[in-house]
Amino acid sequence: MYQYTSRVSAYILVALALAMASQCLFAAEVRRGLGPEPDSLHIHQAQGLAAINLLRDIREGLVTFDEQGELVPGQAASWQELDGGRRYRFQLRPDARWSNGDPVTSEDFVRAWRRAFTPEMTAATAGMLKDIQNAEEILRGEKGVETLGIVAVEPAVLDIVLDEPAPWVLEILAHPVSFPLHAVAGDDPLKSPVNGAFMITDWTPRASIKLAPNPAFHAADSVEVGSIEYFPIEDAASELSRYRAGELDITETIPPGRFAWLEENLAADLRVYPYLGTFWLGFNFHHPDLGFSNELRTALSLAINREILVKTVLGAGEVAGWSIVPPGINGYQPSVMAQSLMSQEEREAEAVRLFKLSGFGRHESPLLELRYNTSGIHRRIAVAVAAMWKQVLGVNTQLVNEEWKVFVNNRRLGVITEVFRGGWIADYADPSSFLDLFISENNLNNTFYQDADFELLMKSAALTTGGARMNLLQQAEAELMKDMPVIPLYYYVSRHLVRPRITGFTGNVRDIHLSRYLGVIPENP
Repeated sequence: MYQYTSRVSAYILVALALAMASQCLFAAEVRRGLGPEPDSLHIHQAQGLAAINLLRDIREGLVTFDEQGELVPGQAASWQELDGGRRYRFQLRPDARWSNGDPVTSEDFVRAWRRAFTPEMTAATAGMLKDIQNAEEILRGEKGVETLGIVAVEPAVLDIVLDEPAPWVLEILAHPVSFPLHAVAGDDPLKSPVNGAFMITDWTPRASIKLAPNPAFHAADSVEVGSIEYFPIEDAASELSRYRAGELDITETIPPGRFAWLEENLAADLRVYPYLGTFWLGFNFHHPDLGFSNELRTALSLAINREILVKTVLGAGEVAGWSIVPPGINGYQPSVMAQSLMSQEEREAEAVRLFKLSGFGRHESPLLELRYNTSGIHRRIAVAVAAMWKQVLGVNTQLVNEEWKVFVNNRRLGVITEVFRGGWIADYADPSSFLDLFISENNLNNTFYQDADFELLMKSAALTTGGARMNLLQQAEAELMKDMPVIPLYYYVSRHLVRPRITGFTGNVRDIHLSRYLGVIPENP
């Protein structure tokens, strides 16, 4: 273990000295649970929620979120929608600055976006920018990065050109993949200037990440806290213990099975809110049985009692899930599995029938491997699912637990995975944020699912607007639910413990809580 200190970032010391000199003296510290150790702090490689949440504290895009989780101007002061929604023109803030004092310019965005699409980088989340002009052709190697639809019109004016109108693109501009990069940015993102409300001042891997306010931030005067300390804690039970011991002010989640106890004993601290996210188990379509037997995949899905999972195994307000897209998106009705209307007894009988048809049950001792990343909740779910598969279908399950980075890499490669823990939190409030994950060319398609009918529907939806578009997306999701590349288990709710003295933490469907809005009510002397 080593400690990442200010020796690698002299500009931080200068900025802090300036903050003290200007008497911007902050006092309060907020200590937050982060979840697992961030998979990366590079804007082009970060995939995990922990990394994305942290990056949103230290960096900012053209658009950002307010305290209620709604879109507001970020590095852009304003924008115009032009050419029938195919072009957006952004006017950057005159006070947009990097932490070393340099102005944030339109070239910083062009530089970052082009780098995301270079062959040596190919950002893991570059597919999120697929609506940008020529993005898909560049990803396929058919065009150069210089043709990407982002243009530095003037130092403070930036144009983003789309292939077709995409009203959700503004929300994507608040995601790290679309953040700017400073001209001296190297491969180590921690050594580069940042443009967010905070800067990393100290990082002890697997222990803590300390942030201090960035005095060059355009809204620095509104930041109330003197420091933020994030604690990577993968086990929710351990996080609760540290919260009860007074070591945390905000938890990332709550442990399974403790909801009733928390309601009774920490009701003033408990925050539960609907959330645009779905938890599922994914199938590797490269597997000789799982990839070629729809009957087997459907049988495994129907054998799982979701009500037991959400009420007994989890018990924190989750809702049983029967679709890939969660409810809560305006104008969209998720395409749920038809078997969701059956009783559990009927579902299990159908599971047995399909399992026999699949031929997998003819193996002397059917065995599947279920892989998940380190987490008490994920282990509880895996154990429960394995027990249900054994009881209903006679399938034996080998549980494989991996540290987050190893798990993500194995899931992405798809060489040794069979069934794996998956799920998605909406990057933007639109069904395509979930459905795009199953397009064959998407780097995040960890199931390796490929279907011509599904992709035709998705392409048609991309050329359509309004209710007709939503209808095509519903059909596309129905195709997915028929082919069953994943087993939806439940829809997320956000679950946090927050000290009553912490202000600025507001429940919202995106579960985004930027540290710049947090405050601390002083304790009585």
